[in-house]
Amino acid sequence: MYKNILLAADGSEHSVRTAERAAELALLQGDGEVTIIYVIDREQAKSDVLSEGDQGMVDQLRHKRLSPIEELLEERNVPYHVEIQHGEPGPSIVQHANENEFDIVIIGSRGLNTLQEMVLGSVSHKVAKRANCPVMIVK
Repeated sequence: MYKNILLAADGSEHSVRTAERAAELALLQGDGEVTIIYVIDREQAKSDVLSEGDQGMVDQLRHKRLSPIEELLEERNVPYHVEIQHGEPGPSIVQHANENEFDIVIIGSRGLNTLQEMVLGSVSHKVAKRANCPVMIVK
């Protein structure tokens, strides 16, 4: 049922909990595969370049952010691959999910209070509204 899983990750500890759910689903299917999507927005890209300077170091930093997630999937023998994209996270995740016909998107909640969510919207809320497949939001 959920063989083609899209895992939205930002490198946070919360992303690791989200990866645990993705691994569980993939293992339940027996032959599930996880695609980790990491979307870098302009502010993050600017911050990475200012803190690291060198593009090679920036790439290493980004891969380092995802390494706990990759390690978790490797330990559980879950096949995966990583997609790094640039853009606004919500729309980029939705576009990738819809264009590649994923069975489910798994994403962490943002932890915003109700007022902030109404005013700003959260990535998970945008994905849940616009993705053409089921979306699991992990707290």
